[in-house]
Order: sequence, then structure tokens, then C-alpha cells
Amino acid sequence: MEPERIVTIGANHPSLAGHFPGHPVVPGVVMLGEIMNAIREMAKEKIEFVGMPSAKFMSPLNPGETLTIRLHQEREGTTEFTCTTESRLVASGCLQYRTASKKDPSAS
Repeated sequence: MEPERIVTIGANHPSLAGHFPGHPVVPGVVMLGEIMNAIREMAKEKIEFVGMPSAKFMSPLNPGETLTIRLHQEREGTTEFTCTTESRLVASGCLQYRTASKKDPSAS
């Protein structure tokens, strides 16, 4: 079974106040933060994110809807994700990371 995380962004979340007043939707950046937290939990070591080759937001997430984040470790340092609420696909993509203690050879 692949790792998954279930979260609910409540209507009182601070990002919602100015995000489509009268009909709030959860911003993509808030969902990405939850996805990154899920990957950090899966990694079990300190990591830093270095890339996002793809991210698609297909359907809005409304406050109070349960979001299921599923992770698939593609290879070392690359994790694909899908986010659903019930049977509706909300987002999918790929994030890249490295162990925080490893240095980027191109940064020299």
C-alpha cells in the first residue's frame, strides 16, 4: 500500500479570507503545503524540495472537504502525488527533493 495522508482544510483557515470571497476555495499553495508535509513524513529524514516537474489542479477543493493525498515514490528523490476528494481528482503532479545534508553539485 502506498503512503497516504487525509486532511481537511476548515473554513476558518487564514488563506481563505481573501480567496474568492463569498465562494472560497482552498488555494493550490495550501494543498501543496499538505503534500510536502506528507512527503516529509514518508521520507523519515530531513529533506529539502528542489523541483516540481509537474503539478495540475483539475478541480477546486472547497473548505471542509476531505482531501486524500496519495504518494508514489517514483525513484530516490522523486515522488508523484494524487489528491482526491471522494472520487473526484483534485490535483496530481510530481515533487523532487533531496536529503538536507546532501549538497547540490551544481551549486559550487
